[in-house]
Amino acid sequence: MLIIKGKYLVASAEDIYIDYSLVVEGENIVELLPNSEAENKYPNVEVIDKSDSIIMPGFINGHMHQYGVLSRGIPANVEFKDFEGFLWDYWWPFIENRIGLKEVKATTKASAIELIESGVIGFCDTLEAPNTEEGTLIEQGKILEEIGMKAVLSLESCERISYDNGVKCLEENESLINWSRKNSKNIGGIMCTHTTFTCSDKFLKLAQEKANSLDAPWQFHLSESIYEVNHCLKDYGKRPVNYLNDLGLLNENVLASQCVKVDKNEIKILKEKGVKVVHMPLSNCEVGGGFAPIPDLLEAGVEVALGTDGYINDFFTVMKAAFLLHKASKEDASVMPANKVFQMATEYGAKVLGWNNTGKLVEGNKADFIIMEDKFKTPVTIDNIFDQIVVQGQKEFIHSVYIDGNPILKDRRLQGINKEEVSQDMRKVAEEFWKF
Repeated sequence: MLIIKGKYLVASAEDIYIDYSLVVEGENIVELLPNSEAENKYPNVEVIDKSDSIIMPGFINGHMHQYGVLSRGIPANVEFKDFEGFLWDYWWPFIENRIGLKEVKATTKASAIELIESGVIGFCDTLEAPNTEEGTLIEQGKILEEIGMKAVLSLESCERISYDNGVKCLEENESLINWSRKNSKNIGGIMCTHTTFTCSDKFLKLAQEKANSLDAPWQFHLSESIYEVNHCLKDYGKRPVNYLNDLGLLNENVLASQCVKVDKNEIKILKEKGVKVVHMPLSNCEVGGGFAPIPDLLEAGVEVALGTDGYINDFFTVMKAAFLLHKASKEDASVMPANKVFQMATEYGAKVLGWNNTGKLVEGNKADFIIMEDKFKTPVTIDNIFDQIVVQGQKEFIHSVYIDGNPILKDRRLQGINKEEVSQDMRKVAEEFWKF
């Protein structure tokens, strides 16, 4: 048993306790108690006294590409002005088509460290590597299981190379899902396709059939830019959400990433069908995709999580972007309040990934929490705590990260993974990968 004393215990976006302790036994949260009562009720147990710090749920990254680390600064010498150019002239030929197991192993470890150090306890990853070796997802899962993180893994499948290649990738997802259910506690799988402009209706229906047969969720990118919208209007006479809905493909088991160019009618459909959404504010800027109508999605009641997309994995930077960008886009400083962004980063992240026992610090949930030291330049109060965390918070403030009650980061030291060795290996793999 373990008692963690805090100044502020942020159980959720709605519940904050002052001078409270989190009581943990094994993997689970046993109780939330005032600091003055915890040791009396549970004597002779280990106590971590952080009564000057903040205890809160660990962050959950709803969508990322771990392999994306490889692209940072890559000398592709290609110019692109829009999303279409980004994909066809840069990302597909220089990155995706060349990713294999070696690159996956290196980037899995390197990006996991980045996530942990910014307070992330779990994530959903989309590997985009149509030419990778068979069994790559399982090897990725083994690495993350050893590190101790929670993850939902997938291999993006489409017909960009060929129909047969797409089917092979779907089967890789199926293998990972079956493996994870038998061999892993915290690693799961999800069926995964790309978009309506790289997948025919036949292929999309096949993906859904496979997901249904496995009783697994299904994810895909949706309207990341105007490119997909224009494609659907030209080829099908419908916007992407309408097209997918008319095919009978939208339901509560669907996780849609991006949703930058969805209109009011599409938002209504997403809500009615129970589709979950993940928002990537920073990568939307990188590719010139635009500003996703996240305030409108939230107002409609759609559950929206936050993701890094593998672009910038510091979750505090992502939260700041989600808090700030939409105020400018809507010309309304009241949208995206800090407590809502915090909820997206924790509770909603858990919901969209189907994790019903995390995202909040409540009795019975898994002990997935972080300890954040109060190094803010101005006082933290019960009234400003979410603004301080979301807007002024820094990964350097993270003292410890616990997953299932186990310290993955303790006293700012990674547990069970050698950061220097991982960094050296990542650098070596990148140098080799960059030799075109």
